[in-house]
Amino acid sequence: MRKILSVCTLPLAFATMALGASWSGKLIDADCYAMQQKATGCEATSSTTAFALDSSGKVYKLDAAGNQKAATAMKNRADRSTGSSSTTGASSKMATKEITAKVEGTESGDTITATSVDVQ
Repeated sequence: MRKILSVCTLPLAFATMALGASWSGKLIDADCYAMQQKATGCEATSSTTAFALDSSGKVYKLDAAGNQKAATAMKNRADRSTGSSSTTGASSKMATKEITAKVEGTESGDTITATSVDVQ
């Protein structure tokens, strides 16, 4: 009976691990991080194309779909915060400000396969 119970619960345990998780942290430029090996000075901007998330000191790269979602979220954030593109001062402040994000998806090594990216 124990063997049957063990065999039945093992797939359930793996299925639970395969479900998505969420991470929150600082959104950074993955290319900058790869060169410097530190998150400081690698803040993500609206021109960033490869993103990573610094969550509690651990850095996770985003997959291609996650990069696209983050880029779209960054563009939407820039549009909301400036109201219009007529003020260049607000855009330059946005480029240097730390940006936090909540990423949902699954982890594989140091990469997150993102299902959603919410930039704050």
